Amino acid sequence: MSTEVTTLIDRARQALENYHDVVVDTDGALTFRHGDVPCAVQAMELAEGLTVLSLTCVVAWDLPDERDLAVSAAERAGQGLFGTLGVVHTERGMDVTLRYAAPAEGLALPALGTLLMLVVSTASQLRGELLGKAAEHSSTPGTGA
Repeated sequence: MSTEVTTLIDRARQALENYHDVVVDTDGALTFRHGDVPCAVQAMELAEGLTVLSLTCVVAWDLPDERDLAVSAAERAGQGLFGTLGVVHTERGMDVTLRYAAPAEGLALPALGTLLMLVVSTASQLRGELLGKAAEHSSTPGTGA
């Protein structure tokens, strides 16, 4: 791992520790939970002089694989400034992730913490919305859920 990558991931850890208990995995990635949303942060050098942080939040999993929920997630994705939503259809239902990557070298710790918390709070808000819609869907007669 390059010095820039190591420095950036260490700064991300310091920034996040103001808000969460952070675990440093054996591969150097950071993991933590924001409420019920598991998150992981990695740093990588995309090109010389371009080191980025990548944050992935698992918003929801095993949701009913219903068109309305997928459309709701897609609509919400278009409203977001911080992150890209991904929807994966599995045999157990639908999984939703929020991913965000940005150059973060040179940011002061408070600014870095704010940036990361904007993403994870968006993920938590989206989780609440999707779980609420899934609950409505499953209680609607004739939905098959």
